[in-house]
Amino acid sequence: FEEGFRADLIVEGKVILELKSVERVTAAHRKQVQTYLRLTGCKLGYLLNFGGDVMKGGITRCVNGLEE
Repeated sequence: FEEGFRADLIVEGKVILELKSVERVTAAHRKQVQTYLRLTGCKLGYLLNFGGDVMKGGITRCVNGLEE
């Protein structure tokens, strides 16, 4: 990978976890996870945002090959 592409966590070489602490998850954040999935060949990723009031609303599931 180039220096600019570093996933926060890769679990068992299969799942990417991207951690954020922002008020609102944007399309750019979701696109970042999709890019990591495509580059690594992983099928599943989660965007976890710790910046909201409750964690339940801060979990976004991303699947390789499925764009919004």
